[in-house]
Amino acid sequence: METDFLIVFTLVILISSFIHGSIGFGLGLISTPVVALFTDIQTTITYIIIPTMIVNLVSILSEGKFFEALRKFWLIILLMVIGSVIGTYILVYYNSEYFKLILAFIIFFYLFQSLVNLRASFIADYPKSSTYGLGLVGGVVSGLTNVVAPLTIMYTLELKYSKKDTIQLSNLCFLFTKVGQVATFVYFGEFSSQAVQISFASMFIVAIGLYFGIKIKKKIDAKFYAKILKVLLFIIAWVLVFQTVEF
Repeated sequence: METDFLIVFTLVILISSFIHGSIGFGLGLISTPVVALFTDIQTTITYIIIPTMIVNLVSILSEGKFFEALRKFWLIILLMVIGSVIGTYILVYYNSEYFKLILAFIIFFYLFQSLVNLRASFIADYPKSSTYGLGLVGGVVSGLTNVVAPLTIMYTLELKYSKKDTIQLSNLCFLFTKVGQVATFVYFGEFSSQAVQISFASMFIVAIGLYFGIKIKKKIDAKFYAKILKVLLFIIAWVLVFQTVEF
């Protein structure tokens, strides 16, 4: 593996984990599209899957009442895992550069949703159908792009769930879809020893970034910081689009 890529990967993981620690989110949302600029989606996911799972587990445990949240959201989590296995299966067999366009679309969707406070009233009107739809579609999207939070956030907002429930559902869905994804990668022999080494090694980088991010959490204007992050994501999404079109 090229030294230049390892340096870039280390910096991306360090910065995105620092941002995650300081504002509460950002590790997967930032690191996935940035690393994908230098390699394919499947390689990107296998390299960052372990540290993102650990961070999500820490977030879940910090919110408390893990089993209560699991009992409350077990159906949608199960559907997400099934969808994730399907999405990962598609990723393994096709691993197309055009999957980066899906990732770019998810980023644009997230930014647009937060900008105009987009509502999806059909979720409240048809909660059961929405649960099935979000579970399966969200799982497939997570399997293909490593991003699912925008969909779960919209779902919980429309159904009037608390902030705590929103955080728990987003983290639980991400964590369990990654478990399904790892199992699928291992089954098809796509989780290489190199990916395992890089993924586990990056946990130390994530720990450093999180530590210093949490340290300054109370010293920064989180809203201003989030705006800067959204601008960066907007730029990254367009780079993904242009890169894929040129490809």
